[in-house]
Amino acid sequence: MKIYFASDHAGFELKKDLVGFVKGLGFEVIDLGPESYDENDDYPDTISKAGEVISKNPEDRAIVLGGSGQGEAIVCNRYQNVRAVVFYGGPMEIVTLSRAHNDANILSIGARFVDQKEIGEVVRIWLLAQFSNGTNHVRRIKKIELLKL
Repeated sequence: MKIYFASDHAGFELKKDLVGFVKGLGFEVIDLGPESYDENDDYPDTISKAGEVISKNPEDRAIVLGGSGQGEAIVCNRYQNVRAVVFYGGPMEIVTLSRAHNDANILSIGARFVDQKEIGEVVRIWLLAQFSNGTNHVRRIKKIELLKL
């Protein structure tokens, strides 16, 4: 499984930290950009790369970062086979449930709202969490995929 990263300017610094952290966990990491900080960038330009690659390889995962994570998730969810969820703080159990119940393959992080000391643990939990394969969850995911025209 490959882990892709993408961010905008608001998530740029945290992305650099998390890329190193996830490599340290033993995952193959691919950084889709940006390569340098640009305060005037537009998140759809970079974040769409993550949506596109996960659409073609839904068994892989991506982590995208922006100010709130909301717009980034919206961009990613435009792509077939993508189930992007947002984390901007709160109970860590939500990231486990996003995998167990929704088979989320993109985690969108609101960099301006997360605890910088805890976000590594959140990412680790999300990457290691497994889809439950429960009949009801599989059925619901299939219905979601049918909605994408």
